Amino acid sequence: MTPLPAAGSGATTARAEAAYLGLALGDALGATVEFMTPREIVHHFGVHREIVGGGWLKLRPGQVTDDTSMSLALGEAILANGGSVVPLACAEAFDAWMRRKPVDIGNTVRRNLVAFRQTGVPVAPSSDHDAGNGAAMRVLPVALATLGQSPAAVSAAVQAQAHVTHNNAVSDAVCQFLTLAVQDLLRGCSLAETLSHHLGSLLAVHPELSFRDRPRRENPSGWVVETLQAVLQGLDDGDGFEDCLVDVVNRGGDADTTGAIAGMLAGALHGPQAIPRRWLKALDPGVASQCREQARALLQMAAR
Repeated sequence: MTPLPAAGSGATTARAEAAYLGLALGDALGATVEFMTPREIVHHFGVHREIVGGGWLKLRPGQVTDDTSMSLALGEAILANGGSVVPLACAEAFDAWMRRKPVDIGNTVRRNLVAFRQTGVPVAPSSDHDAGNGAAMRVLPVALATLGQSPAAVSAAVQAQAHVTHNNAVSDAVCQFLTLAVQDLLRGCSLAETLSHHLGSLLAVHPELSFRDRPRRENPSGWVVETLQAVLQGLDDGDGFEDCLVDVVNRGGDADTTGAIAGMLAGALHGPQAIPRRWLKALDPGVASQCREQARALLQMAAR
């Protein structure tokens, strides 16, 4: 059996950069059709496959939303704390991000960050109602920073960032699954291997997250169950990076987040050579540079 590459290897670094760029590209592509239904997308675009901006947020071509900007804010906090994922540091980073008046912010994120400002407590109360996808969309920096650590350490880091805004068992399970899946893909595992490693344990506790025996998830909401179903269906059925992202965002609904998560996984799976050059050219160059630099820095810290 060929040993898998280490955290600091060239192959892993290339996949990590592709995962971060995939996150931003899926975000920028999906934001154009966020909150549209598949039928509306067909009416306006036929098949939406170009990064053109617009949408309800009236974005510039290549501009990203909270999915990418919160991930970058989290990554900066992790790097500033020597690779540790510390709840207070995460909360302060998210609060600073919110004070910069981002182009978009989820209701659960806003509510729990306002509560943090008022109380100084960096962990939101546990809530059955906070099963949105706002913590799942930003797991990538944690996956990179904890690559090679024990499952217990990874789990603790996942919850440290998630619970600042989303203290919910289903959200936790999806965040954990996505983090471990990204790490497997970064090491060179196939999608089939990755799903066989982690999907069974996820569905044993949360069978509602099953995706292969469900109809095509159209118009996915911000509920993390629908988000994961749409993403995994697109990844499982897709023929490469571009095909996966086009499939996922054309389902409409919360398309910037489904696109971002699908792009993260597809980038880690298929690597940088699979990313369309025209999409990279369209992406905000400052964001692209931040994604590449942060991916390398987090992996270097994990390797140490």
